[in-house]
Amino acid sequence: MRAVLFTAFGERPELADVPEPECPPRGAVVRVRATGVCRSDWHGWMGHDDTVALPHVPGHEFAGEIAELGSEIDPAAGWAVGDRVTAPFICACGRCAECLAGNEQVCDAQSQPGFTRWGSFAEYVVVDEAELNLIRLPDALGFVEAASLGCRFATAYRAIVSRSRLAPGEQIAVHGCGGVGLSAIMISVAAGVTVYGVDVSDAALEAAEKLGAIPVRGGEGAAERILEASGGGVDVSVDAYGSSETSFASVRSLKKRGRHVQIGLMVGTSALAAMPMDAVIAGELEILGSHGMAAHEYPSMLGAVAEEFFRPIELVGRRITLDEVPDALAAMGAGAAGSGMTVVEL
Repeated sequence: MRAVLFTAFGERPELADVPEPECPPRGAVVRVRATGVCRSDWHGWMGHDDTVALPHVPGHEFAGEIAELGSEIDPAAGWAVGDRVTAPFICACGRCAECLAGNEQVCDAQSQPGFTRWGSFAEYVVVDEAELNLIRLPDALGFVEAASLGCRFATAYRAIVSRSRLAPGEQIAVHGCGGVGLSAIMISVAAGVTVYGVDVSDAALEAAEKLGAIPVRGGEGAAERILEASGGGVDVSVDAYGSSETSFASVRSLKKRGRHVQIGLMVGTSALAAMPMDAVIAGELEILGSHGMAAHEYPSMLGAVAEEFFRPIELVGRRITLDEVPDALAAMGAGAAGSGMTVVEL
């Protein structure tokens, strides 16, 4: 099969012919029809994730059709070759303590396409524990739109709906208006609250404003600008980019008893980012992490998308081919992006 392959961290990936994957007994092989290009893929390529082994095929936001089912899949589960599916970027084991408690997104024995195993920048990708992790796509949902849900929209959905506990009448700031940030803005605007979109990029601020957010210039002084615009601070603030600067500004943007949600990956020196703990204590602030979304939580989101309560297809800024993925990955190293999501069509 054709796949985007890199053999050294940071060196340009190449389109290559590689063996098709073998189907695990309890897994499935999915024919990839669309797959998103995410900043997490860039982190993996740059060597920021110690689960990635070389050589490697990245990609983790995908939708497609079942090409093969494992020998141990129960026919009563209802899956068949040709079914239209997606899967969480965290494929849970279904047997560990976290999975048994319903927290598959933090599974102790998780596998991740594009990280712990080869991913979806290829014609085929493996989904482990298929009965647990496969998600059936509504007929009304196209492959590109389903791939755009991937890690970014699904992660933002759970972060806003479940983790932040955003309530009517509250205000929220979203720091970083790339794919996950714009997703968070779309979901928050649909909830009917006041939303501030924060970024250093004019294009990103324009995209945030089009979705209904109030644009706020990021960088130095961003927290002060949000405090002023919101009349003393927001109830919820999200770092959707992932850096020492954006996470710090997000916490500083909060009013007393506010909630900070960290969505953007914190790697390298940012993994030990400083926090204004004096403000956390004095204001009884909450600092929350959010890491993907379990497969059993997808139906409510997919139903909302199918009914057009949300339209994540509007967040897709560019559609490319598999051949264009190496350039798209390299471009992510430039930092902030305001063109929305990039989706590969196969």
